[in-house]
Amino acid sequence: MSARTALPEHHVPTSATQSDAMAAWFVIGAGVSAALHVGKLPPALPVLGEALGVSLLQAGFLLSLVQLAGMALGLLVGLSADTLGLKRSMVSGLLLLTVASSLGGLARDAQSLLVLRALEGLGFLLVSMPAPSLIRQLVPPARMPAMLGLWGAYMPLGTALALLFGPLVIALAGWEFWWWLLAGLTMFMAGWVLQRVPSDRQRSLAVQALSGTVSGWWGRLRQTLRAPGPWLVALSFAVYSGQWLAVIGFLPTIYAQAGVAGGLSAVLTALIAGVNMVGNIASGRLLGRGVRAQRLLYTGFAVMGLSTLLAFFVWPLSAQGEGLPSVLRFVAVLMFSMLGGMIPGTLFSLAVRLAPGEGTVSTTVGWMQQWASLGQFAGPPLVAWVASAAGGWHWTWAVTGLCSLAGLFLAMQLGRRTSP
Repeated sequence: MSARTALPEHHVPTSATQSDAMAAWFVIGAGVSAALHVGKLPPALPVLGEALGVSLLQAGFLLSLVQLAGMALGLLVGLSADTLGLKRSMVSGLLLLTVASSLGGLARDAQSLLVLRALEGLGFLLVSMPAPSLIRQLVPPARMPAMLGLWGAYMPLGTALALLFGPLVIALAGWEFWWWLLAGLTMFMAGWVLQRVPSDRQRSLAVQALSGTVSGWWGRLRQTLRAPGPWLVALSFAVYSGQWLAVIGFLPTIYAQAGVAGGLSAVLTALIAGVNMVGNIASGRLLGRGVRAQRLLYTGFAVMGLSTLLAFFVWPLSAQGEGLPSVLRFVAVLMFSMLGGMIPGTLFSLAVRLAPGEGTVSTTVGWMQQWASLGQFAGPPLVAWVASAAGGWHWTWAVTGLCSLAGLFLAMQLGRRTSP
């Protein structure tokens, strides 16, 4: 089945109501709540290093272990989502995040935190994986690109809020209270989703009315993995997410090592993470106006590669060399996050578009989530290893540059699949 005929424009249930459209905002809110748990760790790393003896390499794994479940189970959860229920999956994930974060505040060694971060990763997957399919079923077709672009902003928004308020909460009440506070917020969001999002049965009946019978797990798995589209969007998300989390996740540590005050570091890091939302929202609007997805991907990956080269490259090539002035380095990282944000919003739309059939959208999103998690799992430890070996962060650009080159190649292949 070709990419151009896989999913006709009327594949979203036309019975979406105003109440359903409002429910889509609660789905996005649940994603932001889950993303807070991903972003809660970077501002705590300097404190955890002193309190629990967390090393730089352990910090890299703490940043990435939250993606372990997605890396191992993304496809499986995608396959089972329609059977288990998208809403039930999301609520279960929020509750698991609540429990893991509550226990995390009691941890007294790095090993306990590593195990609990893995559990948080499973909760994050259960929340984030069903969301694109839920949004697709809740909003009219005309609004879907814009809403998926907004959904793509859930991660930078949650990360930015955590980076902004985390240092303040940690300074006033300790890192343990920061973990418990987010557990309470997540429990609150689980209640809202239970109350405001329609039941899984109501939506499944509407989807089945349009799509007819849906093949079993093995049929959907084979159909998805045989199609090139799911592979291309999944690999693209991997090379994007790995470099974004590596750079953003270590910014508080980089600023602390450079002697930047904690309050200023929190504001700067939160701003850099937050502007990623601009690219996500812009991608949805631009796609809705007919701009080709390939052009947005080219722009995002090219800017990410060039901006990290400007931000981290040191001339002469040594840890003691001088690079660009600090202000220009900050602007470069700002562009890295903002224009790079066009990539996830575009890929979420492409995942829905390039799914090989109506019954494989959740599976395609799960496959994309699995590779995105693999990128986020590998990126921070790789950058940490390079920084440790080089004695500084001045070779970070090489890692991100290779990711961007791979992204440009994949964008070229996606352009061939989605050409008019």
